[in-house]
Amino acid sequence: MRDLQGKTAFVTGGASGIGFSMAKAFGAAGMNVMLADINEDDLGAAVAELNERQIKAAGVRCDVAERKSLEQAAEETVSTFGKVHVVCNNAGVGAGGPIGTLKPGDWDWTIAVNLMGVVYGTEAFLPHIRAHGEGGHFVNTASMAGMISIPGMEPYTASKYAVVGMSEGWAGQLAPENIGVSVLCPGFVRTRIHESGRARQEKFGPAADVRDAERAEAAKQLVLGGIDPERVGARVLEAVQANELYIFTHPDMAPLFEERARKIMAAFARAGESPALAGTGYKTPSAINVFD
Repeated sequence: MRDLQGKTAFVTGGASGIGFSMAKAFGAAGMNVMLADINEDDLGAAVAELNERQIKAAGVRCDVAERKSLEQAAEETVSTFGKVHVVCNNAGVGAGGPIGTLKPGDWDWTIAVNLMGVVYGTEAFLPHIRAHGEGGHFVNTASMAGMISIPGMEPYTASKYAVVGMSEGWAGQLAPENIGVSVLCPGFVRTRIHESGRARQEKFGPAADVRDAERAEAAKQLVLGGIDPERVGARVLEAVQANELYIFTHPDMAPLFEERARKIMAAFARAGESPALAGTGYKTPSAINVFD
């Protein structure tokens, strides 16, 4: 989507961090912006700042862990701005710890927000984008943790790997409809994700960092030492206009992914030499599309 002037963007987790940086970048490009966030105080301040920048913006409280909340946010966005074109499923939380120490609520919370929030957001907004027929774009926030596994962050990593996989599949499905899909995989960015427990819904139990202050401090320092979120917002704007599938923000992390890729290719090579698999004669189809 190269021409964004007058179109509308919706951003979850939009009141701070990466979400707010994307909102500012889209607004500066001439878009209307609907911010969605679970924290109403932060939301009001963020909308006010966008308006001060002469960006046409509004806000809606939204809990991405609830399908109905996102469906209502979609309706309110269309009611406010008429149409919606760019949807940023960005809201995310972080939880992890040594194996065997995680509480069920850590898994439930992380999957509900990071994974199902993307599912609900996509399914809530897709009919509205299809309805106007002008094309659109989804930006799903994953992480470099969706490309490389970080020991001790398995709930977070599992959710982000899933977002990468879903985005790859949806990109193939929606391309014929002129609807792009990007998956954002940032490294460390100066956000408040180390404080994500502040908005943790009561049903998921106490935040992990309350139980482990030392680990929480280490995570905080990694995050605070990251890049400015404004650069991420600018990078996302570039990628949406160029219809890029993968959006990376830390090119110096490429060797980490290359190491994983080398291990995977070595495993394929060992499979090719395996006596247990010799002589099967089986050939996997060169193209796999379950809808054909």
